[in-house]
Amino acid sequence: MKVILKETVQDLGEKGDIVDVKPGYARNYLLPRGLAMEATKGNLKQVEHLRRVRARERAREEAQMRELAQRIAGLELLITAKVGESGKLFGSVTAQDVADAIQAAIGQEIDRRKIQLDEPIKSVGRREVTVRFAPEIEATVTVVVQAEGGEEAPAEEPAASEPAAEAEAEAPGDGREAETEG
Repeated sequence: MKVILKETVQDLGEKGDIVDVKPGYARNYLLPRGLAMEATKGNLKQVEHLRRVRARERAREEAQMRELAQRIAGLELLITAKVGESGKLFGSVTAQDVADAIQAAIGQEIDRRKIQLDEPIKSVGRREVTVRFAPEIEATVTVVVQAEGGEEAPAEEPAASEPAAEAEAEAPGDGREAETEG
């Protein structure tokens, strides 16, 4: 008996395939569970129409991915992050950060899972990052990780933050004394 699979069935076929099965298997398992339908002339026409529609959708999606890959190819993204004295980042730049930077640059959202980072970026500098939309569609962007406030920020931060930290440490002590006196 010929049936058209509505869902992928392990060891039998994928959705949309026309397969020949024993009548009992079709009647007792595939048809009652909604995994297949009989291969009548009308159903075959309907499946063929759906295949053509899906092929057009795939072609349109592929064209959109290629156009997007061309738009971001060669793009240079500037990402600022907090940096310690040795040039290492507090935290790291992740694929989500790169996706957000691409979205800010071109105005279109990119799924973070399409960004190919072997490991998060943990230091200041330039990196080439691949964005893979499909196995044969990819683009390379340059990610420039910079310290907040420019390159000089790591050397200036400790000196600027020490007096502020001392002032903050003194303020709570003054406040407590006022509370106990009052």
